[in-house]
Amino acid sequence: MQPAKPRTVPCPTCGGESLFSPQNRFRPFCSERCKQIDLGAWANEDFRMPAEAPPMDAQYGDPRVEH
Repeated sequence: MQPAKPRTVPCPTCGGESLFSPQNRFRPFCSERCKQIDLGAWANEDFRMPAEAPPMDAQYGDPRVEH
């Protein structure tokens, strides 16, 4: 019986091949650099879901503004 072929997936940051196994401590990323780039994007709120703010004349106004 042959050992299973290591599974590779595309790195979410650079698109290169990334080993998807416990031996890759950065998985699903290919490297620490790609993992840090992704973390930085989260910290900068680059991964936001678009949403429309309620109109300013709504009962409680814009929730992003402190009252």
